[in-house]
Amino acid sequence: MIPSHDAPFNGIYAATLCPLDAQGRRLDEAALARHLEDVAAVDGIVGLLINGHAGENFVFSRDEKRRVVEIAHSVCGERSIIVAGVNSEDSYEAQAHTDDAKRAGADAMLLFPPFSWALSTDLDTVVAHHRIANANARLPMMLYQAGVSTGAMAYTEPMLRALIGLPEVVAIKEGSWETAAYEGNRRFVKSTAPHVAVMASGDEHLFTCFAVGTEGSLVSLAAVVPELIVALYRAVLRGDLAEAQRLHARIYPLAKAIYGTAPGSHASARLKACLHLLGKFPHASMRPPIPPLSAAETGRLESALSIALEHDRSPS
Repeated sequence: MIPSHDAPFNGIYAATLCPLDAQGRRLDEAALARHLEDVAAVDGIVGLLINGHAGENFVFSRDEKRRVVEIAHSVCGERSIIVAGVNSEDSYEAQAHTDDAKRAGADAMLLFPPFSWALSTDLDTVVAHHRIANANARLPMMLYQAGVSTGAMAYTEPMLRALIGLPEVVAIKEGSWETAAYEGNRRFVKSTAPHVAVMASGDEHLFTCFAVGTEGSLVSLAAVVPELIVALYRAVLRGDLAEAQRLHARIYPLAKAIYGTAPGSHASARLKACLHLLGKFPHASMRPPIPPLSAAETGRLESALSIALEHDRSPS
């Protein structure tokens, strides 16, 4: 549910995961409901990004994605802003998924650039995709600014100018994954459309981006260590640099193990492995073709989790 106060979309959103059965075939609805409930209950988590990249939106069927939205709305729709990710190469398919999300209870949508745009695209194509996808639902829309290494998926300033001029656009998940690009894009958007929230999403440099300035974050680490991400955000907001640095020192090894380790395509598998290690997911399985993680990599994740959570596990 979208709150009624000023700047209602600001704050920390957890980009959630989708637990599957041991073979990676079927959605584990009970485990998903528990996961969403756990994360949404953390003080400072204002919303959930479901069906994002971390939620494997690129391999889930239309029916599966609709069902995830239904479960999220049922579990925490009264207290959380439910943002549904939409990821499709076909604009009419994206429209159908957006319509599904609205009917299932989503409060807003986040439209991802099609992966084919990594090769090439142009301004008219980009704008048409966004207009068509949300033509019926007219949901508040969040944009996704892709990483600097993703080719034409990363929008140029003319593209950003056109997109932030669309009436439904309320925020950008700024995933440039490079702090200079983040700051440049943030300055450009805030000078052109100051009402549009620019939210950091680079897990390895959240501290840096928060310090540069942000209206919040839509980030997958908040689905694993939500209290830490909220604490970092609040420390930066109140200007407590020393506390923010201490929190960053705990978060960074985990972010590096998940996102700063090749191949990047295994990030969701690492996030699931963390949730499995924490006893939150019955299985760490991914939808094929992503394979199971090696024992060595799982061990590295366990070590990074231990660093992140060491203070929480110390005797009181």
